[in-house]
Amino acid sequence: MKKLINGVDEVIADALIGLQAAHPELRVDHANRVVFRGDAPHQGKVGVISGGGSGHEPLHGGFVGFGMLDAACAGEIFTSPTPDQMMAATTGVDAGAGVLHIVKNYTGDVMNFDMAAEMAAAESGVTVETVVVDDDVAVQDSLYTAGRRGVGLTVLLEKIVGAAAESGRDLAAVAQVARDVNASGRSMGVALTSCTVPAAGKPTFDLPDDQMEVGIGIHGEPGRHRVPLAPAREVAQMLAEPVLADLDFTQAPAIVMLNGMGATPLLELYLMYGEVARILQAAGVEVARNLVGNYITSLDMAGCSLTVLRATDDMLQLWDAPVSTPGLRWGM
Repeated sequence: MKKLINGVDEVIADALIGLQAAHPELRVDHANRVVFRGDAPHQGKVGVISGGGSGHEPLHGGFVGFGMLDAACAGEIFTSPTPDQMMAATTGVDAGAGVLHIVKNYTGDVMNFDMAAEMAAAESGVTVETVVVDDDVAVQDSLYTAGRRGVGLTVLLEKIVGAAAESGRDLAAVAQVARDVNASGRSMGVALTSCTVPAAGKPTFDLPDDQMEVGIGIHGEPGRHRVPLAPAREVAQMLAEPVLADLDFTQAPAIVMLNGMGATPLLELYLMYGEVARILQAAGVEVARNLVGNYITSLDMAGCSLTVLRATDDMLQLWDAPVSTPGLRWGM
């Protein structure tokens, strides 16, 4: 294992120090490992928070800032943050209008966020709404979930919901936007290699050089099946066909994200986006907006994922609204 780290027990703490040094507009609670907007809380604004295990950067801490998240909790690598961390984030962004929790559908995340919401309500009187993201079409249940996993759609949802909160909508309205986005998006991923968790010191699973895992999870969970390595055009079909089969994307414009899993160069990601765009056009899907790059990763895994969101006019307007975070920035 070759990693640019000081020690396996210091990775997250050191990374948060670096994040704060690189982005002084953010404020980091190092004791609770929570990244806050430097100007939070905003009086009268709905607070929007998320979080999860580290190793998926820029998700979630890289999406804290104007027009997106007010705070994000960093758990241990591939491990949910604790209820106390989420409680600190929740109370730290509450400004009287309530707080929305955006939770990827993994058992530990759902349980701990629920506990934090109960604690915040009981101890601080904070009103909390929770929306669980479950967009992965690869498998119905996995090692870490009951139901579908929450993956790439989380990025699009955090952007759109963050803009809704920034515009002054109330908690019920912001939560409804989140539910609408979750109902309208689907994702699928593929891995060419495993990732290596620093504390483990070796790849999470063995994947021969001539094979790939289709339907992989963002923690290295098994997918639908393992198949021989194929040309990009065939891999694009493996990603797009299950997504298109699960929801009709021909009735409205789409926001499409071709996401890298951490170790795939942009050269290959753009090549893959070209193949995906061709497939979507042939299927009658109008791509209104797109993202290509590393937005929700799995440490150093090679591979990519496809997310397609059937967008309403309101979602497109919220997508286009200004955003200023380490991981997304436009319109400012």
